[in-house]
Amino acid sequence: MESKIRPDYNHQLSLKELPYIIRWDPAKCTRCGKCTAVCPTKAIEPAVFKQRIVISEGPIPTPSPVFKVFSGIKQVTDVERWCTGCNMCNMVCPNDAIMPEYNPQNKFLIHKNRGGYPYRRGGRRNDPSISTLDRLKFTRISMLTDPALDAQRHEFYIRTYIGRILPAEKLPLKIRKEDETLLVDDTVFVPPVREIFPIMIGSMSMGALSPRMWEGLMMGVAYLNEVENIPVVMCSGEGGVPPRLLKSRFIKYMILQIASGYFGWDEILHAVPHMKEDPAGIEIKYGQGAKPGDGGLLMAQKVLPLIAKIRGVPTNVDLPSPPTHQTKYSIEEAVAKMITSMSMVFGFRVPVYPKISGTKTAKAVLNNLARNPFASALSIDGEDGGTGAAYNVSMDKMGHPIASNIRDCYLDLVASGKQNELPLIAAGGVGKTGNLAANAAALIMLGASAVSIGKYIMQAAAGCLGDEYNRCNVCNIGKCPKGITTQNPKLYKRLDPEKVAERVVDVFKSANMELKKIFAPMGRSTQLPIGMSDGLSADDKAIADRLKIDYAC
Repeated sequence: MESKIRPDYNHQLSLKELPYIIRWDPAKCTRCGKCTAVCPTKAIEPAVFKQRIVISEGPIPTPSPVFKVFSGIKQVTDVERWCTGCNMCNMVCPNDAIMPEYNPQNKFLIHKNRGGYPYRRGGRRNDPSISTLDRLKFTRISMLTDPALDAQRHEFYIRTYIGRILPAEKLPLKIRKEDETLLVDDTVFVPPVREIFPIMIGSMSMGALSPRMWEGLMMGVAYLNEVENIPVVMCSGEGGVPPRLLKSRFIKYMILQIASGYFGWDEILHAVPHMKEDPAGIEIKYGQGAKPGDGGLLMAQKVLPLIAKIRGVPTNVDLPSPPTHQTKYSIEEAVAKMITSMSMVFGFRVPVYPKISGTKTAKAVLNNLARNPFASALSIDGEDGGTGAAYNVSMDKMGHPIASNIRDCYLDLVASGKQNELPLIAAGGVGKTGNLAANAAALIMLGASAVSIGKYIMQAAAGCLGDEYNRCNVCNIGKCPKGITTQNPKLYKRLDPEKVAERVVDVFKSANMELKKIFAPMGRSTQLPIGMSDGLSADDKAIADRLKIDYAC
């Protein structure tokens, strides 16, 4: 028997193939059109439906069919216009008539890789499982100091350092024999050191973030430093910074990142003689946790005139960074050339350090840095780090968890006697489930001197809609419905930078209090418990053995 299904129908997808299915209630819908107007991927559109209704009327009811025509909302099954589940349609609907629903049976990845182009997206890896950091608990409670150390009344010193900390025997101090006066030896090189809050805002570039989001973050950081006396720093990410910021006094709260694309660095270098303040540090990016082994990528949809001007490139072109710095072929060369040259640019007054992906080779990088007097820290970005654009396969299948990576590196420093000399910065999934202070404290006790956050601050400060179920995550194509990761003025005008700044302040004040609540029972108030792993336990034996901490059940 001949098939009645047309070939073109046979090659279409059904809604069951898509990650989110729109649930629309025609009885509640007023056909106002707000939902179709705000949908970032145009996954829904107005449609006309013809419905068959059977009615029975009259003294002797006889069933008869009636066809009713009405307008409504239809979900598109084109894989290029899939529903991302951002829920903006529900947010603007006055009658709660529409809502996306996650479809766990979807085959989205099987169909998305079409045209020979692998699927690229923003956000973080699609992994809703509990992370290692959330399996750790603080189990060392000092009965002698608790409740003497009251987190709300006792004075705490929740601070850390970026910069090489010289051991006592290498300090530039000498005693004059005549009167035993302590003198400073000007002939000894003293590495630059910055005192900062142990939670920093990680590298998110002007380009990856919208101008209003970036401005809101910077305003919040400035307020925290100057009003709340919490020395939070923020990393610029690759791509330069607004020119007016370079010559303002607020640059001292900014860590400037240089990466293999060198985007925006012409303007930064030309501004060095005119800077009123030194930046807080220089970060040299060799890798990032979301796409280890790849360079950065800013897709053409986000390279609009403002970003093109700051970066010194044409508009509407993809901006990929090479996987490594063009002039370097080994970490030894990187240490000799990049770290030393960047130190020279700022007269050896600014800490300079590299950022690498979480990987088994992190210890090799660390051992080379430990021997270099100009290396000020090592930042390691674990596999749960977020990104504005990456191949899906890189985000989901590559990288190293940050907990074990930072632990291995710290124990290597302990073995060489340099655990108090070279700071480690941990990143990648910190605060993934909302436990920011607890995750930060756990990493500090595993050996990190500071932690870096990115996705968390986007969710907390601006309400980013992305999650680990591939919800929203259209950061890469400039269609962010919240206006966080887009360069489209129509979208980023939805964002109020003052509200963003207000929430940034809320986040860090809360984290500051929670860190005190964690450290007080341990009797720690004058210094961070860096590497104090005897205060940690895990409820999983394999995790406890891997991290060399106690197992508690």
